[in-house]
Amino acid sequence: MSDVETSVENTVETQHGCPVVDSHGQRVLLVSREQYVSVVKSLADEGFDMCIDLTGVDYLEMPNRVLPHGVIAERFEVVVNLLSMSRRERIRLRVQIPADDAVLPTLFDLHPGTEAHERETFDMFGIVFTGHPDPTRILMPEDWDGHPLRKDYDQGSIPVQFKGAHS
Repeated sequence: MSDVETSVENTVETQHGCPVVDSHGQRVLLVSREQYVSVVKSLADEGFDMCIDLTGVDYLEMPNRVLPHGVIAERFEVVVNLLSMSRRERIRLRVQIPADDAVLPTLFDLHPGTEAHERETFDMFGIVFTGHPDPTRILMPEDWDGHPLRKDYDQGSIPVQFKGAHS
């Protein structure tokens, strides 16, 4: 990989200026929000031209999880999986998203297939993708209050009734 370097100071491998970790044999880049679109463009130029998945994660109960030096853990994370068919490789990007500013630029212009993924991530986690062509809910009704996959979302309950069962 052309711009993979090793920092002597921290001995942390980087790619496109982002820390790299290994997860079960897959390269994972920890990308800042500011680098997000430019890193995805650079990876597309290197052959990672298919976005196969984009989703959110709520780390509400894990604020002190371990991340590489210099990466600040935030409540939310957007995870993007890219595929290079020509290189037969996958690469994962992880972007930290603060709870009080849950916003990230859309990848729609680079990867139109992310349209539904970004809408679902907004719908379930409340992460807004700026520049998205249709930032409406995709799973929940438009008037739904809240984002069901957030860890602090009140689950509520629906009483179960069995047909023919005596009360």
